[in-house]
Amino acid sequence: MSDLVYQRCINPACGSTHAVEDTSFQCPKCGGLMDVAYDWSRLTPPRSLRDIESKWADRGDPLNFSGIWRFRDLLPFARPEQIVTIGEGQTILQKADQVGQFVGMNAGCLFLQYEGMNPSGSFKDNGMSAAFTHARSVGAVRAACASTGNTSASLAVYCSASGLMRAVVFIGSGRISYGKLAQALDHGALTIQIAGDFDDAMRRVQETARKLGIYLVNSINPFRLEGQKTIMFRVLEALRWEIPDWIVVPGGNLGNVSSFGKAFIELQELGLIKRAPKLAVINAAGANTFYNLYEKHSLRWNDGKPDANLIEGYYNGLDAERIRAATIASAIEINHPVNLAKALRALDRCGGVVREATDQEILDAKAKVGAGGLGCEPASAASVAGAKKLRREGIIAPSDRVVCILTGHQLKDPTATVAYHSSDQKTFDEVLGHRGVRRANFANRAVQVPNELDEIIKAIELYA
Repeated sequence: MSDLVYQRCINPACGSTHAVEDTSFQCPKCGGLMDVAYDWSRLTPPRSLRDIESKWADRGDPLNFSGIWRFRDLLPFARPEQIVTIGEGQTILQKADQVGQFVGMNAGCLFLQYEGMNPSGSFKDNGMSAAFTHARSVGAVRAACASTGNTSASLAVYCSASGLMRAVVFIGSGRISYGKLAQALDHGALTIQIAGDFDDAMRRVQETARKLGIYLVNSINPFRLEGQKTIMFRVLEALRWEIPDWIVVPGGNLGNVSSFGKAFIELQELGLIKRAPKLAVINAAGANTFYNLYEKHSLRWNDGKPDANLIEGYYNGLDAERIRAATIASAIEINHPVNLAKALRALDRCGGVVREATDQEILDAKAKVGAGGLGCEPASAASVAGAKKLRREGIIAPSDRVVCILTGHQLKDPTATVAYHSSDQKTFDEVLGHRGVRRANFANRAVQVPNELDEIIKAIELYA
């Protein structure tokens, strides 16, 4: 299949191609990022998106049960016997009018794509299933990642559930929630905690993977992004193949927006959709590299030639001033996004904007998401906070059809949730105060009463 599927440098001026088996995931000619590319003239994509629904009906087949691999005709890089699946992708798109009212949308116009229903509790399982499939096809025995938590949890789950590889995860000191760390430890991953943050861990895991020949599963791996494309396929499926106006997604390492852009670019090139939705990427204000570069410094894709001097100068400034990413939304606490170029390409081809949301805005949005019935981790709520901001700016119309991506489960970071709703000011200040969160605008605090039936009844009648 090597002549049908290959890796290609995303830089159009380079465009060099490399074997599908290559695991360096970096163009040896120009140092650019790689795509998984397909010779569609000799492959057989679906004639229409509705053709995929026949696979959905055959849920006794593990590949058709998977929310990734029932779309395998749109990511045909592996043979069926190589595919690694543990039932990922059983996610929902929920119409969320209560949250929509908070955002400022008309009824029936805001949807939440809830990726917290994946086996490890986050969207990472979409990409991990695809990366593991590629790793299996090249005979890998160890897999590694740097992580703020969700990637390490997903890697550990796939290693332990499949029994195919040993997981090695790199985390920064104090930069991971216990909910996520617990998963890596419980599922048997070798956990390396270094003195530094995610960006430090990312540099070290790449060096280590090259030196020891360990398979790297961070989103610099283009096969990871192939799996994450399927989030958009499931969104379209849930909308009966109608294209929404906006996809709003949290931005950390920028893997999701990159994969979403690739999904829509390919669907258009195959003639399966006529237009793409606009993409809105929401950084946390404490980790706002993409917002600053895109909106303040006008960095653009520029036909594959983004201003390298601008990017290098910005990063050098961060390093010179020792600016570290700092946000309660730990899953997107990243200052040096590895998929910057691919994200620029996605916005260029699909259109869109980048915004930032403060931790206060993120946690308030998180509380409203929870009150609406879907619990999410802080980073997920950046999408809702961003949609509210874009609605206020008039960029999103109240009648637009908007999909906000909820990337992870509420229990990924229960400490932040409990602190936000706590009646104990000390707990609130210790967990949230240092992030600039001053108030819990939508707190649901526990009511303290004596251990007496009459007082309990009074409290219920008063508050319920």
